[in-house]
Amino acid sequence: MGELSGRVALVTGGARGLGAAAAKALAAKGAKVVVSDVRDGTETAAAIDGAFVKHDVTSEEEWIAAVQFAKDKFGGLDILVNNAGVFWMMPLPMETLENFRKMQAINVEGVFLGLKHCIPAIAERAHLWDGGGAVVNLSSVAGIVGAPNIIAYNASKGAVRLMTKSAALEYAAHKVRVNSVHPGIIDTPMMAEAAKVIEATTGQGANATRDQFATRHPLGRMGRDIDIANAVAFLASDAAAFITGSELVVDGGMTAI
Repeated sequence: MGELSGRVALVTGGARGLGAAAAKALAAKGAKVVVSDVRDGTETAAAIDGAFVKHDVTSEEEWIAAVQFAKDKFGGLDILVNNAGVFWMMPLPMETLENFRKMQAINVEGVFLGLKHCIPAIAERAHLWDGGGAVVNLSSVAGIVGAPNIIAYNASKGAVRLMTKSAALEYAAHKVRVNSVHPGIIDTPMMAEAAKVIEATTGQGANATRDQFATRHPLGRMGRDIDIANAVAFLASDAAAFITGSELVVDGGMTAI
């Protein structure tokens, strides 16, 4: 029996990258997983005997529908992984208000709506598990320390970090734990796309940016999706029963410098 046997999880942005890895890690521990994404996530869901729901995290109506889908398909909801998000780099004078708001809509408002609509459903069943229900919000090292050219991203991930703590305090009495994971630079499709843009604008050779990303971590490499997925699965499990309102930094030592 898996550590999460009997539990139902909803993973946003689950079609690829960190979301898909998290969905697979939760399923491997016995959870039934609803994969949600604006992209087609049917392949990811089928691979883990889960279910896919089309879901724009900026839409309150689609959040309500996604929670109901989990209840109808698997009988309830016990775990939320707020993973959906976007990233880009832009010098401050060139960043537009429109794009700044777009990033906050996805990275911040999407998390807020997930907390608002999923936590009450999770609280309904939290008494069934020794560690209660669990929410894991994907923040970033950019939610802890600043960096140039990512002011919109810094703002969004800092907000996720503190929303996590607020929700954790509000729902501790209901046995719903809320924590955040703060990845370093992870080798995902989204990061590969960002590296290509940087190389195109700077004239660097192919993979030069990826090599620079790797050297920013004292462990000497970029993170892998499984590194983050394992952290998510841990925080969702009863092994983390006394952990709430905390941030788990998974960055190869990057923020220790």
